[in-house]
Amino acid sequence: MLQTDFVPVAIDQAYQRRQKDREGEFYREIALQGPRHDFEGSTTQGFYAATNSGTLLFYNNNRDPDKLADLMVEALEKAASEKKSAVPISMEAPDPQYNPEPPEAGLVVRVHSKILHGYPETKDRWKKIFQEGIGRDNFWITGPEHEELVSGRVPATLQRRMVRFHFVDNTRGEPPMWEPGEIVSLSMELNDGILNGEVELRTAKGDRSYSAQLYGVVETKGEKVTRFDVVARGLFEGHGEYTKGPPPGKFPLAISFSLADGSDIADRIPPQGSRGWVENYLQ
Repeated sequence: MLQTDFVPVAIDQAYQRRQKDREGEFYREIALQGPRHDFEGSTTQGFYAATNSGTLLFYNNNRDPDKLADLMVEALEKAASEKKSAVPISMEAPDPQYNPEPPEAGLVVRVHSKILHGYPETKDRWKKIFQEGIGRDNFWITGPEHEELVSGRVPATLQRRMVRFHFVDNTRGEPPMWEPGEIVSLSMELNDGILNGEVELRTAKGDRSYSAQLYGVVETKGEKVTRFDVVARGLFEGHGEYTKGPPPGKFPLAISFSLADGSDIADRIPPQGSRGWVENYLQ
């Protein structure tokens, strides 16, 4: 049904509920008809079905696919009786704060994270989904940092951004990022295209930590990086407000970085750590 009867749209509502443009207005018009419409202080996440004129057909925040399918059938029946109208989104300039572009002359790197083992055995369907989850994000590298990599150096700004915003356990939800003072030690070296490094991250309370080693391959051609494949592997401990339920104690977490080629629309999604403050993310 999603492929044939609906136009599926995936968004980060933390952007759309704040955007000062027609897209944001259209989303808020739909969300206002549902139960979650505190656009400043809370989330409005969930599943929405609406007509192209902005009439809400249903709202739901349940992961059960059978229940969602039933709601979609009901939505199609409701939509059949709705008066057809044009999509009310004009082609005006989008709010730049929530529509950032990847850095000019920079790189976009895909990030994946995976807990390798440590969870207790379970037959619970939903727990198993979380236990097998893979975290996804994008890592942005600036133009000057790109030049440094071509010259065989790993700039300190790239190192700090990489570990602060991407050495996180986002396999079960939205993770807390690391503060600058939580970087206990960090080193990365690039020799003949081989990257080696190590990092230790720890909160002041000691309730969350990650100690890992890095290995990777960085290849260049002319003035461009053509390959950026890096893996960090180590022991993670702790969780955040929205990432509860990790394996007990310290558990093995692997994080991979691979150069994006721009062929996937997801390559343009801003890094989660840049939400609304991309300038600070890129420092």
